[in-house]
Parts: sequence; structure tokens; C-alpha cells
Amino acid sequence: MSDLRDLYQEVILDHNRRPRNFRHMDDADRVCEGYNPLCGDRLTLFVDLDGDVIRDVAFEGTGCAISRASASLMTDALKGKTLAEADALFDRFHQLVTSSTDAPADTAGLGKLAVFSGVREYPSRVKCATLSWHTLRAALTGGATKVSTE
Repeated sequence: MSDLRDLYQEVILDHNRRPRNFRHMDDADRVCEGYNPLCGDRLTLFVDLDGDVIRDVAFEGTGCAISRASASLMTDALKGKTLAEADALFDRFHQLVTSSTDAPADTAGLGKLAVFSGVREYPSRVKCATLSWHTLRAALTGGATKVSTE
């Protein structure tokens, strides 16, 4: 299990150091800002849609390693997904990081996002991992243009 934790930690550190899809998107269909006052994480999420398909998604911002890595891995996972698939992925990811530590983590269908299974052991870090996801949900539902984890 220690080797798996080491691998997960390395994936998170890699996506923090070299976040994927970290850029401004001028022609985004949806833009939403997210803020985690507990940790100070801030991000702006950009989504480009083609009908109900996420054609492109990017983010800018500052934050802790968990927050940046989560946004990076999330944006990679969402490209080409329908809005319904993105919503289902949100639900699976949220369940992964908020479920009881007594039960085995359900990582089915999450791919590389499974690296966040250990976050549920640190409740103060859950908001860091889910900030980009809550910002995504707000962007896709066309609701608020600003999201806070508080």
C-alpha cells in the first residue's frame, strides 16, 4: 500500500508543478471563479462547449498542491465529455473524497482522479480537492459566477 501512496503523491506533485490546461481562455462559453477561504485557493475556470460536449476546459489561479493538481487532473478528464458525463464524474469524485474512511474507496471510472482517494483521511483538505469541481458545477449549470467552499 505504501508504494501506491507514493505513486499517488507523485502524480499530485507532478500536476501541481506542471498543471495541465493552466491558461486563460478568451473565447470560453462559461467562466466561473472559485475561492477556498480556509486555504486561500483561488481559481478561474474556463469552459468551451460544443452543444452539450465540453470541447475545452482550462483554469488559472493559485493554491495549494491538492487544489492545483485536482484542477489539472479534472480538466484533463473532462475534455470530450458531455454535460451529463461531467455531472456524473463530479458525483463519483465527490463521493470518493467525502466517503467514510471505514469503507474501501470506490475508484471505479475515475482513472487518474483515483489519486485523491487519500484526501478523505484529511477533512481539511477535502475543500482543496473539490474547489475546482464545485466551480465546474456552477459554470455548467449557468448559476453563480463565483463559488466559495464556505
